[in-house]
Amino acid sequence: MSGVIDGGVIDVHAHWLPPELFDLPPGAPYGPMRDRDGELYLGEIPLSIETRAMSDVRAIHDDMRAGGVGVRVLSAPPFAFPVAGPATGYVTAYNEALGALVADAGGTLAGLGMVSFDDPAETSAQLESLAAAPGIAGAAIPPLVAGASLDRGALLHVLTEAERLGLAVLVHPMQLPRPEWGDHYLANLIGNPVETATAVAALLLGGVKERLPRLRICFVHGGGCAPGLLGRWEHGWRTRADVRRSSARPPRETFRELYFDTVTHDAGQLRLLAAHAGADAVVCGSDYPFDMAQQDPVGFATGAGLDAEALTGNARTFLHGDGS
Repeated sequence: MSGVIDGGVIDVHAHWLPPELFDLPPGAPYGPMRDRDGELYLGEIPLSIETRAMSDVRAIHDDMRAGGVGVRVLSAPPFAFPVAGPATGYVTAYNEALGALVADAGGTLAGLGMVSFDDPAETSAQLESLAAAPGIAGAAIPPLVAGASLDRGALLHVLTEAERLGLAVLVHPMQLPRPEWGDHYLANLIGNPVETATAVAALLLGGVKERLPRLRICFVHGGGCAPGLLGRWEHGWRTRADVRRSSARPPRETFRELYFDTVTHDAGQLRLLAAHAGADAVVCGSDYPFDMAQQDPVGFATGAGLDAEALTGNARTFLHGDGS
C-alpha cells in the first residue's frame, strides 16, 4: 500500500456505508438507517454519531490524521450484513461502491467487501470478484448465519473459498438482541464480545484452522471474551472427548495462528491478548465511526506496550499474506 498519511499505522477495523445503501438489505433486524438533523439512527436507535462520519471521505481522512492512521481498511457496519436471505443486488452495489472509493483514495483506504450467504455458488462468485478488485483485501463476515458459526454451513464455505483465493477475512459481531440484554446497551457491551468468543471457539474446537491452514482471519474487539476463556477451553479440550472430537490440536496452539485487533478499551486486556496470541498476531483497529470506537487507536496500542511498526507489519501480512 502506498500513499499513507504521515506514515501512520494501518487500521484494519473501520466502517463505511454509502447513503444510497442506508435502507440495508432485506430482513435487517433493526430497520433502515436514517439521517435525523445530521445524526445517524438505526431504525429508532440513535447511533451517537454524525451521519457524515459513516460515508464522507473527508471525515474519514480527518479522523485518520488525528489518530495517526496511515491506511484505513473499510468494511460495512455489521447491521448491513445480508443474513436474512437473498441480497445479491445489495452486495454487488456495496462492493462496487467500496471498490470505487478505494480506487480514488490514493492508497490511503483499502477495503473488505461483503458477501451473501443463501447460495454457495453466488458466494463463491462474489469472493472471486473481490479477489480481482484492486485495493480489496478480502471480506468482512458475521460470526453467525442461520444458527451456525464458522465451523459449518455458509460461513465455513466462505472461509474455505477465502483460503483458496488468498483473501483475508474479518469477523465482526452483529449485536444480536436477547431479552436479558435489553437495557444498559448490554447487547453491545456483553453481546458483541460473547458473539466473537463463540466464533473463535467454533473455529478452534471445530478444527477449521487445521483444515484451512493458509486462512488469514481476524477477530475484532480483541477477540471479545476469548482471551479470558482460553484456559477454560484448553482444560475442556484436554479432559473431555466431545470437546476435542473435531480438533487434533489444543486451542492454545491454534489461537496463535489467528489475528486480533486492539479494540479492547483496557490495556491489561490488550496485554493478555498479546501474551496469548503473540505480538505478531495483533493488528491496530479503531471501530470508526461508532461511539464504542477506540478514539486514539495508535496511542492506546503503543501505551499498552505494542510497537506501531510491528502493528503495521502484522496488518500487511493479515491483509496480503506476504506482508506487501
